Amino acid sequence: MSPLRITTEEHAAGPVLRIVGDLDHDTSPTLRELLPTIALRPGQLLVLDLAGMPFCDSSGVSALIAAHNHAGAAGAGMALVAVPANTLRILRIVGLDQVFALHPDVAAATRAG
Repeated sequence: MSPLRITTEEHAAGPVLRIVGDLDHDTSPTLRELLPTIALRPGQLLVLDLAGMPFCDSSGVSALIAAHNHAGAAGAGMALVAVPANTLRILRIVGLDQVFALHPDVAAATRAG
């Protein structure tokens, strides 16, 4: 198990959360507890950078959905960037690749807005 670390950066389009480590049953509450502290305004974009996330289980996917819901409740958008292949496969199987905006990197996500 890889310990979870989440850092937050402010970009012109909105906050970027860099998720490093496994997002699983033990660690997904960390993301869920962080979400209410992330202030979003209508029209902003919440970006989750998953480049450093080697593993994501169903609890982690649920936390990603919670982030999507948090953004939506604020009138903001949400994008996932640098989604690892194994997580992308899961998102495709359950149809979440049709829900989440997926981009190769933060720059592409913020350009697409």
